[in-house]
Amino acid sequence: MKHLKIGLLPRIVIAIVLGIGLGIVTPHIPVRLFVTFNVLFSQFLGFLVPLIIVGLVTPAIADVDKGGGSRAGRMLLFTLLLAYGATLLSGFFSYGVCQWLFPSLIERGVAIEGIESQQSAEPFFTITIPEPLNIMTALVLSFTVGLGITQVKGDTLRRAAGEFRDIIVRTIQVVILPLLPVYIFGIFFNMAHSGQVFHVLMVFAKIIVVIFAMHIVLLLAQYAVAGAVSRKNPLRLLANMLPAYFTALGTQSSAATIPVTLRQTEKNGVRPDVAGFVVPLCATVHLSGSTLKIVACALALMTMQGMDYSFGQVAGFICMLGVTMVAAPGVPGGAIMAALGVLSSMLGFSETDQALMIALYIAMDSFGTACNVTGDGALALIVDKVMGKSAV
Repeated sequence: MKHLKIGLLPRIVIAIVLGIGLGIVTPHIPVRLFVTFNVLFSQFLGFLVPLIIVGLVTPAIADVDKGGGSRAGRMLLFTLLLAYGATLLSGFFSYGVCQWLFPSLIERGVAIEGIESQQSAEPFFTITIPEPLNIMTALVLSFTVGLGITQVKGDTLRRAAGEFRDIIVRTIQVVILPLLPVYIFGIFFNMAHSGQVFHVLMVFAKIIVVIFAMHIVLLLAQYAVAGAVSRKNPLRLLANMLPAYFTALGTQSSAATIPVTLRQTEKNGVRPDVAGFVVPLCATVHLSGSTLKIVACALALMTMQGMDYSFGQVAGFICMLGVTMVAAPGVPGGAIMAALGVLSSMLGFSETDQALMIALYIAMDSFGTACNVTGDGALALIVDKVMGKSAV
């Protein structure tokens, strides 16, 4: 029992259940205590978001050219474009489905921001922590430095970027993730105290069902294309990838699932040299499942609150999301952490909105990861067929 560990998802579920149960019967003072914690934690999280973007995106861009060689360069470029294109398509697919379903599934006009003020739950004190960088500044800096490192032969800055990434990853693992259940407990504690929690939970349930169905449709579509390109039975190809799917459900990590994904991809007839190149790369840059999920959750919260948005606004968000989440699949919860800055800067998400996004994302984290890694096998089939003898 001393070595019994509770995963992040069970802790989030426990936090939500306790927050709801205690929030209904708890007096006002304890609510203020957790509101105070949430204000302080959200300040620290806002400080950290630009650093997360710089720490994850910069070394990811810098490391994509490690293969070397002209043939490897062509395959690298094709794989990156294919993975990014698949990620974008999944985001726009999610947008289209949500535009069709959410107006009839979700009641508009529930102001999440108003939940805290209904019971006048004010923090005991606040501390302001200014962001070290503007979100867009962090993105541009990441692109500039990352691309610059690929052109410079020295390794000093590359090593520094890698060490900074390790610091950010360690901060997420040691500080952010352990405190997330407390933060989410405070959100639902406050919502239950104000009487709005049951409406929010009904929305959560609807979103989870819709997103799971979209993941299945997305995988069928990816393997239909891969089957057409490789001239193989798409259902059989998808069935061969099921061990990778279920492994990802358990590990919640694309990187940890690479050995199984690689083995099953080779069973689908992809040449070992191509599979060995594409699968590890796509474990970092292919984020179809995660993008689909974040877009759907964001649109659900915006619909629920009656927030206006345009196609152009969401399209820009999807395009930036596919870049900012690069390298995040190797970090538990890293994708949603990297996305927080774009959610805030491009969609106007508040601290409470971001906390609900974290809760929604982690509730389905394993399904998004499983969709990502299973889709990696489809992309490997396409690369193997299209690139022909250009294998590394």
